[in-house]
Amino acid sequence: MSTNIKVTNMELTRGINNYIDKRIISIGKFVKGGEMAVFVEVGKTTNHHKQGDIFRAEFNIEIQGSKFYAFSEKEDLYKAIDDAKKEIIRQITNSKDRKQTLLKRGASSIKNILKGFY
Repeated sequence: MSTNIKVTNMELTRGINNYIDKRIISIGKFVKGGEMAVFVEVGKTTNHHKQGDIFRAEFNIEIQGSKFYAFSEKEDLYKAIDDAKKEIIRQITNSKDRKQTLLKRGASSIKNILKGFY
C-alpha cells in the first residue's frame, strides 16, 4: 500500500498525519489482497471566508485498476476526513457487491445451460 498526503493552505501536523493514517488503515480492511494506492489531499479551501474556515478532504484510491474518488467540505477538518472516508467505503462496498452479483448471475446462467443438456 502506497500513501501520498498533500496539504494546501495549512501545515501538516503529526496529529493530522496520524489521523489520516488511521482512516486509511480502516479503508484497507475493505480491500482483500491486491495493491492499493492512496492519494489524500487536505487543507483550507481559501483564506477569504467571512465566517470561519472551510476545510476540504479528498481521497483518490486505486485498487487493482479500479479508481475511487470522494471529497468533502466541512467546517472541521476531522469531520471532512471522516465524511470522505465514509463515501470511499460506500463506493468500494458497492463495487464489490456489483461484482459478486454479476458473478452469481453468470454462474446461475451457466447452471441453467447445463441443466438443459441433461
